[in-house]
Amino acid sequence: MTDLQEGAPLIAPSTTDHPLYDSIVEACKTVYDPEIPVNIFDLGLIYTIQVNPENEVRIVMTLTAPGCPVAGEMPGWVADAVEPLPGVKQVDVEMTFQPQWGMDMMSDEARLELGFM
Repeated sequence: MTDLQEGAPLIAPSTTDHPLYDSIVEACKTVYDPEIPVNIFDLGLIYTIQVNPENEVRIVMTLTAPGCPVAGEMPGWVADAVEPLPGVKQVDVEMTFQPQWGMDMMSDEARLELGFM
């Protein structure tokens, strides 16, 4: 566990200006939490998408709850969705529970879909 520096963001920034970023987001949107009919990106489970100059992708994600029945499988689903994208060299998916997921991390689309709006 790395020590968080005071004032440092809990969620590392994504490499949104990388040419592969949008297609990686779209790939993440094909993965669904089996218990919730909304994709994991709109649920806010994908915290960080970083792409380095060698097109190696690092995804930091969480789960709606640490006891999620698919906790062991979901990182593999995300890697399987992103790895085939043209230009992606490698994908590493890391699981974190810091910060803990909350309903406020959902997109408006997810809130609407689940009846929270």
